[in-house]
Amino acid sequence: MSVPEKTSAGSIRAVVGILVFFELTSGFLQTSVTPLLPALGEAHGLADSDLNWIASVQLLAAAVMVPMFGRLGDLHGHRRMLRIALATMAVGSLLVALAPNMGVLLFGRVLQGAFAALLPLEIALVRDRLPTDLARRAIAWLVGSLTLGGLIGMIVMGAAQEAIGNVGTALLIPAVLAGACFLLSFFAVPESRARAQGRADWPGLVLLGLAMIAVLAGISRAGGSGWTSAATLLPLLGGLVLLAVWVRVELRAKDALVDLRAMADRRVAPFYGVSFLFGVVFFGTQTPDTTFLAADPAETGYGFALTSLSLAAITLPAAVAAVVGAAGTAMIAGRIGYRPALVASFALIALGLLGHAVAHDALWQFIVLKPLIGLGTGVALGAMPTVIVEGADPSRAGIATALYNNVKTVGGSVAGGIVASILATMALGTVPTESAYVAVWLLCSACSVAACVLVLLARRTETAAAPVPAQAS
Repeated sequence: MSVPEKTSAGSIRAVVGILVFFELTSGFLQTSVTPLLPALGEAHGLADSDLNWIASVQLLAAAVMVPMFGRLGDLHGHRRMLRIALATMAVGSLLVALAPNMGVLLFGRVLQGAFAALLPLEIALVRDRLPTDLARRAIAWLVGSLTLGGLIGMIVMGAAQEAIGNVGTALLIPAVLAGACFLLSFFAVPESRARAQGRADWPGLVLLGLAMIAVLAGISRAGGSGWTSAATLLPLLGGLVLLAVWVRVELRAKDALVDLRAMADRRVAPFYGVSFLFGVVFFGTQTPDTTFLAADPAETGYGFALTSLSLAAITLPAAVAAVVGAAGTAMIAGRIGYRPALVASFALIALGLLGHAVAHDALWQFIVLKPLIGLGTGVALGAMPTVIVEGADPSRAGIATALYNNVKTVGGSVAGGIVASILATMALGTVPTESAYVAVWLLCSACSVAACVLVLLARRTETAAAPVPAQAS
C-alpha cells in the first residue's frame, strides 16, 4: 500500500479511528461470552467445570499468541501481523458461533485469543508512525476504547441473547464485527517502518508458550484442588522448570525472543513488576465484588441481593470512569508526567479498595468508591503501555508491549487462584465469610501500594513530546 510521504491531520484521524474500532471490537469479544455461559452450557450439555474451560482456554492461547505476534510484528511489519491476528480472531469467532460440539467451541476460543495481540501491534504502529504527543494521545484512546468495548459487549450480548433466544445466533454478532475489522485493515492503515534485525526465535517461543500454559494451568486448578494438591503443584513446577530453561536459552540466543538483559534495565524492569501487580488487582477484584453485591444478607449476613440488572447499574459508573480515565491519560500525564500519573492512579485504587474493606455495609459506599477505583484503573491502563514502549528500543516495541500484556495476564491468573483459595478457605461450608472478602480487598489494596513504590523506583525515561508533523510510508 502506497501512502504519501506527508500525512494530513484527516488521514491521521482516519487511521487512529480505524484502530479504535479494532479495540472496541476486541473489548467486545473479551466480554461477549461471559453473559452467555449458562446458555452455552445448556446448548452443548456442559457441566459448570467445562464452562470454566471456555474462559480459561482463551487466556492460555493469548499467553502464547501475544509474544508471538509481537515479535513477528517487530521483524516483518506490525500491520501485516495485525491483519493476520484479525483474520485469526474472525475465524475463531465464527467457529464459536457455529460450533456443533465442545471441541470446535474450544478451538474457536483458542483462535479468538489473537485479540490480545491487537493492542501491542497497534501501539507499535502508532509509536512508529506518529510524533510523540500524538502517539501518546492515540494510545490513551486505544486503551479507553478497549475498556468501553468490554462494557458494550456485556450489555449488548446479554440483551441479544434475551431477545434472540439462540446462543449461536447471538454469537454471530462478534463474528460479524471481527470480520469487518479484518476488511477495514486494508484501508488507510500504514505499515510500520522500524524493523528488528535477525530471525524469529522459535525455540524460545515454544518454550515460553509451554511454560505459560503449564503455569496458568496449575494456577487455574488451585481454586478447586488447593495449592498443595498434585493437580496444582505438578504443572506449576513443570512450568517453572520450563521458564528456567527458557531464560537460559534466551540469554544464549543470538536473536532472542526477549532481550532479558534489556528488561533488567531500571527504565523498564520495575514497570513489568507493576504490570504483574496491576493484573492481580484488575482481575482479582472483579468476581469477588460481583458475588459480594449479589449475596443475600438473609443467608450470608452480608451483601445486597442485587439482580443482574442492578449489578450492571452499580458497575456502569465505574466502567464509564475507567473509559474517561483511559481516554484522558495523555492530557493528565501531559500536565504532571506519566510516572506521577501512574502513582496517582494506583493510589486511587488503593484508597478505594481500602474503603471497601473498611466500609461495605451500605450500598451507597460502593456507589461512591467504585467510580474512584474505575478512574484509577483507566489512567493505569492508559499510562502503562506508554511508559513501557517509550523505555524500550524502537525496533522491539511490539514485543515490549506484548510482554506487558502477558505479565498482566499472568498476574490476573495468579489472582484468580489466590482469591479462589481465600474465598474457599475462609468459608462456612461453601459460603465465603465476610472476612474473606475483606482479606481480598486488603490484599489488592496492598498490591496497589506496592505498584506505587515500584513506579517511584523506576528510572525516569519520559520522552519529550515534539509537535512535528506525522510521516507515513
